[in-house]
Amino acid sequence: MSTVAVIMASYNGEKYVRQQIESIFASGFGDFEIFIYDDGSKDNTIGIISELEQQHPGRIHLHQNETNLGVTRNFLQAVARVEADYIMLCDQDDVWKPNKIEKTLNRMKALEKRMGRDLPLAVFTDAVIVDERLNKISDSFFRFNHLNPKKTDLAHILMENKLIGCTVMVNAFVGKLLKQYPMPEHARFHDWWIALLASSMGKISFIDEGTLYYRQHGGNLVGGTGFISYLKNRLANIRKQKDALMSLYRQAEDFLAIYDEILPQESKRIIREFASIPQMGFFSKRLTLIRNGYLKSGLIRNLGLMLIV
Repeated sequence: MSTVAVIMASYNGEKYVRQQIESIFASGFGDFEIFIYDDGSKDNTIGIISELEQQHPGRIHLHQNETNLGVTRNFLQAVARVEADYIMLCDQDDVWKPNKIEKTLNRMKALEKRMGRDLPLAVFTDAVIVDERLNKISDSFFRFNHLNPKKTDLAHILMENKLIGCTVMVNAFVGKLLKQYPMPEHARFHDWWIALLASSMGKISFIDEGTLYYRQHGGNLVGGTGFISYLKNRLANIRKQKDALMSLYRQAEDFLAIYDEILPQESKRIIREFASIPQMGFFSKRLTLIRNGYLKSGLIRNLGLMLIV
């Protein structure tokens, strides 16, 4: 068993998957294996991966899902299945910098030394946003989107995910929790669910450096759209934003129901109050958001939140 398992979720990724895998092998770090969970690709993704599997015997492991799981469940189930000291999540269309694995692993080991290994830990980094040809759009995903990646306490994470999934490393304890407890029905995204695990029962650490080239193209499921685009989308879709907020309450309820027996009491209180916001009156909702810190990044986002809550 290698020290680091890199988990990739693939789906119709023939255009970029070879370059992504080759960038991982270009790393100076050698003690890793790649586990690819394909979600029913109809193009030549499987053929490309099979070819690379032969070039790197014992280092690439391909699994084809019997049914399409969707990216969130595919990733979460994969983390539950793979056994390794540390697990990194990987998209099929980015390019990793050579020092990504080593830099993230060093931070994780420092975190374990401080916190211990018997709790869920997550490390994430910034990302360089590029176009489909790897031309730079921004040095920082977080500055480009006006997000604050340093507010990773549970209250903030319940309202706004900070983790970019393709930059994340988790320790073995995260996989243990996902394996021992039911898969969620209402997880918004796999990285958000992992953020909840780490912020409620362990620790999250942020590396303020772009460790990969985060490719933006027409096939992206989730990507960096920019702050102005974010504002235009929010203003044009108030109903959609209210529905998204309700999905966060459902996610919190789901999380509490699954992990109730092992959650610290203070984390239970924070999650329970968050999930109960829809039942509160007009002023109580807003006071609860402010009092408990269920907030987003920046004044504009929070003013919008106060409008729609």
